Amino acid sequence: MSRPPAPAVPVRWPTRLVVGAWGRRGELLRFGSVGALAFVVDLAVFNLMLHGPVDVLAHKPITVRVIAAAVATLVAWIGNRYWTFAARRTRRRGRELLEFAAVNVGGLAISAGCLAVSRYVLGLDSPLADNVAANGVGLVLSTAFRYVMYRTVVFRGDD
Repeated sequence: MSRPPAPAVPVRWPTRLVVGAWGRRGELLRFGSVGALAFVVDLAVFNLMLHGPVDVLAHKPITVRVIAAAVATLVAWIGNRYWTFAARRTRRRGRELLEFAAVNVGGLAISAGCLAVSRYVLGLDSPLADNVAANGVGLVLSTAFRYVMYRTVVFRGDD
């Protein structure tokens, strides 16, 4: 005597999210490693150009900030293109780099938006509040945004 199959139980979204992330854990670890390297490059370029032995632009901190961010973005693009999403990269490198830069601007807007809400909506203006908003909440949200956008928009493979 055989039993009828059990009815399919729908899998809720948190479970799907965790199972999906676990299945992509290698990709997520590579993504995090590339991001950590880009962060270190950003800090190093910024501090070397502003305060270090290569302080030729010490009088222009905003210019140094832009240069450091551009170098870090290039490092992140190369790392993600050739390591994290190597199987998904496209043949159109220029377009891919522009899309990558646009996604990074979007991530910056998310981080800045978190800081703006903390400062101007919630009225929190201490150094701790600024760092929690921009580098805590903002960094987490912008990193999640970047990963999803890199995976679905930038590194989508050639159709």
